[in-house]
Amino acid sequence: MVFARSISRLARPALSARQLATPPKASFQHIRTLTATSRQQGKVLLVLYDGGKHAEQEPQLLGTTENELGIRKWIEEQGHTLVTTSDKEGENSKFDQELVDAEVIITTPFHPGYLTAERLAKAKKLKLAVTAGIGSDHVDLDAANKTNGGVTVAEVTGSNVVSVAEHVIMTILVLVRNFVPAHEQIQAGEWNVAEVAKNEYDLEGKVVGTVAVGRIGERVLRRLRAFDCKELLYFDYQPLSPEKEKEIGCRRVESLEDMLSQCDVVTINCPLHEKTRGLFNKELISKMKKGSWLVNTARGAIVVKEDVAAALKDGHLRGYGGDVWFPQPAPKDHPLRTAKNPWGGGNAMVPHMSGTSIDAQKRYAAGTKDILDSYFSGREDYKPADLIVHKGDYATKAYGQRANKAGGGQN
Repeated sequence: MVFARSISRLARPALSARQLATPPKASFQHIRTLTATSRQQGKVLLVLYDGGKHAEQEPQLLGTTENELGIRKWIEEQGHTLVTTSDKEGENSKFDQELVDAEVIITTPFHPGYLTAERLAKAKKLKLAVTAGIGSDHVDLDAANKTNGGVTVAEVTGSNVVSVAEHVIMTILVLVRNFVPAHEQIQAGEWNVAEVAKNEYDLEGKVVGTVAVGRIGERVLRRLRAFDCKELLYFDYQPLSPEKEKEIGCRRVESLEDMLSQCDVVTINCPLHEKTRGLFNKELISKMKKGSWLVNTARGAIVVKEDVAAALKDGHLRGYGGDVWFPQPAPKDHPLRTAKNPWGGGNAMVPHMSGTSIDAQKRYAAGTKDILDSYFSGREDYKPADLIVHKGDYATKAYGQRANKAGGGQN
């Protein structure tokens, strides 16, 4: 069920953060609209996840439908209509209904509103699609370039790279140290050190490699240096400078398969596009060292979920962890929710949360406002690094002008 209500600035006082954070009692998904009556302009469609009581408990949870990136009042002052919803699935979703005449769409990687070619064809007024965060693979970029003379797709570059890099390090340690089964054992009231220690290792002395060494991949390597790994490797179509390689203590490997064969731990930090979709399939996973660990905080569709689950089950992979799924939210029967290795561990999956820490939310909310201000003012002086596609063409090599092999670091 979807609730709708119209809030007029002139008709009633602004709601407090606490009032905005109180969810409708009979619904898990809702929509709120605001129409400014002074100099009415275009519609802004905001697709976020519901926070419910959690948004009330923490007003800094900006990425929720209740707290709306903190931009409702500012949008009103600009004279635009703001529609906020979490309902994005199916042809009759509020997302589909409101997209038809929306000028701007804002969504996040954590609860993405998928802008397919079919949806873009119906969005006759759309001019700007903003990702509050990083990663714009939920948009059909080729179609965006051809829609309405070219829909600008922008994201808040760098807004959550630190957050994701920290999550990668945490996930690596959780897997290598066999933390989850040990914690579950304690919760169950048991005590069997041998059961969990038999699959527990040190990160020191291991070979770790990253697929792509952009802003996230580089930060992961820098943080790994403190663990005295045997070697830090990376695969990317664009090499780091010799000075930076020396500073980090890493080495580039020309072939992805060659790097995988050397690594005890592999972390995926590349964007999702046609060269990386389904990249980690049965064949590529077979090139990895037996008993290695795989971490994915990039995008769920970069791996073939059934092949990862099978590799865990037969022990070729010792563990798999991350926070990205396809689609999102992940269905309850998604195989990576329950996949485990032969000893019952090796799963470190969580909801898509790595890039949406409270600190990251503040950064991507501020960055989204900056992009909107650039558009509303007519300046269109976007930060070049924020642009994915602009004026009918790709503005970044991370998605456009792709190399023959996978690579290209995330923003």
